[in-house]
Amino acid sequence: MKPIALLLASAALFATGSELEAQEASSGKKVLVAYFSLSGNTRTVADLIHKHTDSDLFEIVPVRPYPEQYQAVTEQAKKEIESGYRPKLKTTLDNIGQYDVIFIGSPCWWGTIAPPVASFLTGYDLRGKTLVPFMTHGGSRMGHSESDIRKLCPESTLKAGLPIRGSAAASAEQEVVKWLKQSGLTR
Repeated sequence: MKPIALLLASAALFATGSELEAQEASSGKKVLVAYFSLSGNTRTVADLIHKHTDSDLFEIVPVRPYPEQYQAVTEQAKKEIESGYRPKLKTTLDNIGQYDVIFIGSPCWWGTIAPPVASFLTGYDLRGKTLVPFMTHGGSRMGHSESDIRKLCPESTLKAGLPIRGSAAASAEQEVVKWLKQSGLTR
């Protein structure tokens, strides 16, 4: 074999070996995509993450639904966030301990996570878990949600989040895949 061909073959083998090691490292982790969605935008992004990861999907649902009118929702959300209110959840997980990585999805309400997501985060022992937030928003991007999550879960590892404009959720697959690859969290 010519030296240049041997060098190229070795480089290809090395690259393939590195990719396999990365896949093996990520495949051993149990992944959950947990999300709260009011309008369906956050659900759309959660479904995209679920589609491109080996994960389970879990919808965070409060016992008392939010109003359907936009103005009423924003007023209620503001009061709940300002008071630190944590609504009771209708849906629960019995086996949160099995997950190593938890994607946390929320609409960005008043610059932070929605109260049902705060209830989820404080309702389980997430010490040692890797939390990966994603937010749908109308212009505020991640707001201060990452620092708020860090305060709620100080003993968890927090990865950089993904903000997706709510109106662009249905066409965000390429952006989601790019983010997952950069984070090392794709299949």
